[in-house]
Amino acid sequence: MKKTERNQRSDLPAQIAKALRDAILSGELTADDRLPSESDLAETFEVSRPTVREALKRLAAQSLIRTERGAFGGAFVRRLSYDEAQAQHASTSTLLLSINEVDFAVACEARYALETSVTALACARRSADDLAAMREEIARQGRGGLSDEEFCASDVALHRRLVDAAGNPILSYQLAGAVEAMQPLMNMITFSARSREEIITLHTRLTDAVEAVAPEAANATLAALERYTLELGQGVIALRARRSRPETG
Repeated sequence: MKKTERNQRSDLPAQIAKALRDAILSGELTADDRLPSESDLAETFEVSRPTVREALKRLAAQSLIRTERGAFGGAFVRRLSYDEAQAQHASTSTLLLSINEVDFAVACEARYALETSVTALACARRSADDLAAMREEIARQGRGGLSDEEFCASDVALHRRLVDAAGNPILSYQLAGAVEAMQPLMNMITFSARSREEIITLHTRLTDAVEAVAPEAANATLAALERYTLELGQGVIALRARRSRPETG
């Protein structure tokens, strides 16, 4: 672990946290490795122990380390699960889309392009459980009394199961932002205008294609979903714009 050249005017805890983070990302420190003690780190970076403690708090807040008490305790590099990483990725994607006000058409294009990239693997590797889970969501979407929030959640769950059917945890992680963030964004804009019957029909076609190991048919259905979603979204956005204009004359 290299000692960093410190800028005295900068935030020392942030600099130390970055040095330790870089050591973790480079593989110098790996999962479950124990970090040097606070006193050793203070000596290495020529700072006080409270400064080191603050740096460690920042790493813990980023889920990079965990602390344990006792004779064999200390700070350890945290082992991050795929599920936890996916949740963090989805949260970051949601924040990114919300703050930057990403154009609806741009988000729609990205979301379906990403999902289409896994359909061949999903068709080839889907299990009976994957198909059953997708059909269960379709059945849920057709039940009376289902709220908009519940329908949207089921929509996300079905597409998430399609992605997970590809059987590749790295792809599931990468697409978490598309399914868990972009899909809810689209639902939020289009839910008031879309036909549940149309969505259920398309979801059924998609699931049938996956079961039949027909990736081209699955992609055609995703393309139909994209066109429908884009048409609805643009219509809703245009209507909102007209309603927000001040009346003249």
